[in-house]
Amino acid sequence: MTYSYQKIFDISWPILFGLIIQQLIGVTDTAFLGRLGAVELGASALAGVFYVMIFMLALGFGIGVQIIVARRNGESDFDKIGSVIYQGTFFLIAAAIIIIALIFVLAPSFLKNMISSDAVYAKSLDYLNIRIFGFLFAFPIVILRSFFIGITQTKILTWNAVITLIANVVFDYALIFGKCGFPEMGIKGSALASVISEALGTFYFVFYILFYIDLKKYGFNKITIWNPKILIKILDLSVWTMLQYFVSMITWFLFLIAVEHLGEVPLAISNILRSISVFPYMIVSALGASANTLTSNLIGLKKTDEVIPTSKRIIKIAYASGFVLLTIMCLFPRAILRIYTDDNLLIDQAILPYYASLASFITLVPGIIWLSVVSGTGQTKSAMYMEFIALAVYMVNVWYVVIYLKADLFICWTCDYSYNIILAILTFVYLKCKKWHHKTV
Repeated sequence: MTYSYQKIFDISWPILFGLIIQQLIGVTDTAFLGRLGAVELGASALAGVFYVMIFMLALGFGIGVQIIVARRNGESDFDKIGSVIYQGTFFLIAAAIIIIALIFVLAPSFLKNMISSDAVYAKSLDYLNIRIFGFLFAFPIVILRSFFIGITQTKILTWNAVITLIANVVFDYALIFGKCGFPEMGIKGSALASVISEALGTFYFVFYILFYIDLKKYGFNKITIWNPKILIKILDLSVWTMLQYFVSMITWFLFLIAVEHLGEVPLAISNILRSISVFPYMIVSALGASANTLTSNLIGLKKTDEVIPTSKRIIKIAYASGFVLLTIMCLFPRAILRIYTDDNLLIDQAILPYYASLASFITLVPGIIWLSVVSGTGQTKSAMYMEFIALAVYMVNVWYVVIYLKADLFICWTCDYSYNIILAILTFVYLKCKKWHHKTV
């Protein structure tokens, strides 16, 4: 099998659309909280990144599941997929319960030591104490999403994301501002709305599998609560991506902490820019997910010679799609920033950092796609090492520019470029060495 541009697009666009919808949830939260004030905006940024930092552990675990599902799909061992999904789901639900308990105990002192503003600290804790219950639903979603991407049936992701978005917008409006008979909860309402929307998303995935998926074909008719052999196989792949994603988010959290010491306004601007810059990143993320699953499927089909040509097609699609989006975003900066805030002073100060964040896309594409390819081959440990090297360079850059120089926010947002360039070089060299050809999963 050769994955043409059309086939790659057919698999990728539902993932991309789903990511866009998910990001619109973040836009909704930021836009509503921006009306409450800079403290709420900054607090939701820090608490939100803390939440995502933990969530990345589950996402990394899900990548291991996705690689195995895709490999079994390529090998036509469909009936072995269900047991992988069951083990992944039960493991992450248990992990979610433990993590929620630990956060209740440890988060207050951790955030107190990291955040200098008492007001931002208090609001961050208000948000996080409710938001963490979303793990009970977000973690299973990761596994179910890995199933659909692994078997390249990605269109279901779109409808799941639409349901989640609609629920989040409705409950955000109702719970933050006290509308439609609901209490006015402020930043707590935003957290609760996210939990409710994630719960609905989980129920929809389960409903779809029960009524629209061939349960016998994929082995779902045989429920396996505990199978250490399968779980060890998943962890053998996913432990490295879990560490990789977790450390990656730690570096982003540390960047925000560094910016927070520049003041509440730079932190608020960075939260807005984080939300905006994710839109072009989603193109790369969706295509990276496709690169990961297509690589594993191709190896399962014994078509290793198609892996690098397929990755080149994916990179071309990413640049073509990104060029259109970036052009639009560069032409209307104030209109886009005004979605998040009515503060003209805030908008004026955000313009230059806004352009710096968008320009990062140019150097971002190759490294992210090739890193996903490396993971898709099953060499997740090698992928982790390469990202750690790139992140180390990035953190040195952040320390020098943000902490030592206390540079303008525009310069601070150029730190990403060093990470992007180092990652692209490392992954390109690794794929050319062809050490990954005979990796089994």
